[in-house]
Amino acid sequence: MKILSLYASVIALSIVPMSMLYSDRHHNSPTTNDNVAQITDGAFRDGLYLGRLAAESGREPHVAVGRWSTAQDRSSFTAGYERGYGEFRASRAALDNRVRQTK
Repeated sequence: MKILSLYASVIALSIVPMSMLYSDRHHNSPTTNDNVAQITDGAFRDGLYLGRLAAESGREPHVAVGRWSTAQDRSSFTAGYERGYGEFRASRAALDNRVRQTK
């Protein structure tokens, strides 16, 4: 009986910290609902596309929010533009670093 209670204690002591780590990891990450809201937002998608396009062309960032009439749409467009521009620049920098390392 003592061995059974010892096993139960060991299992309980190992499960609690793991569940705390799992809980913390998922609460600190953006929720799926936030990502879905951005992906389905036309202003965000437009900004994402134009930001990537500007970065691919090598242009400086220029957020043209005048194309959207509401403050919410302008904010979404700006967030999408900055993400698209930044992600492309980051991926380009990572690719350049890999190319330099292979030379």
